[in-house]
Amino acid sequence: MENKSRIALWGAGALVVLGGAAFIGPSIYASQSEESVAEAPSITMSAPAASESPTAGTADNTQAHLAGTWQVSEGSQAGYRVDEVLNGENITVTGRTSDVTGTIKVNDKGTTLESASFTVDVTTIATDSERRDNYFRENTVKADQNPTATLNITQPVELGTPAAGETITVDVTGELTLAGVTQTVTFPVQVAGDGSQLQIAASVPLTFADYGIEAPSLGFVSVEETGAIEVQLTAVPAA
Repeated sequence: MENKSRIALWGAGALVVLGGAAFIGPSIYASQSEESVAEAPSITMSAPAASESPTAGTADNTQAHLAGTWQVSEGSQAGYRVDEVLNGENITVTGRTSDVTGTIKVNDKGTTLESASFTVDVTTIATDSERRDNYFRENTVKADQNPTATLNITQPVELGTPAAGETITVDVTGELTLAGVTQTVTFPVQVAGDGSQLQIAASVPLTFADYGIEAPSLGFVSVEETGAIEVQLTAVPAA
């Protein structure tokens, strides 16, 4: 299946430029765009105070707070981050959706992430511009043919021995499917859990050409050839 998009979603950004920046000026447009940029993914769970940390050999040190099967729940988000240059002004664009589903499986001891799979509804990813979003769906990912993007963790990951609520960072390898094309990706992931909730934050480096997406250069606006897929997930024990 042909998945190449000759003008990526930021070509739609050019439409926004024609409709907005052409009148208010690149500097003001860049400033306004930056105000709508989403924060990078992060863990919001707090680690326990030193006096509350479990000592070696206690039950909590078995990492039971990470063990089990987890299901992505409310409060989760996924999307993208890209940089473009408009008449010399650097602009960052972020798109987000809360339409994310998935499961994470950790072994009974809570020491190994055994598998994980996530699905994102790309038809609902939104930025600060409806025209950019429509172009993204229709021409970039061709959402009528590829309405979802998926990320599957394909190799077990050792989690170490974090305390409940403590954030750890591990390297993860998986398969990312975007615009109908699947590539193997390796990236760092932040993880924290306290037994009732699991949080995951990650930024997956992305080279658009690998997925048949060609970043445009339209003279007054150009887009970097790389970006990132970003996820900030909250998961609860599966029923």
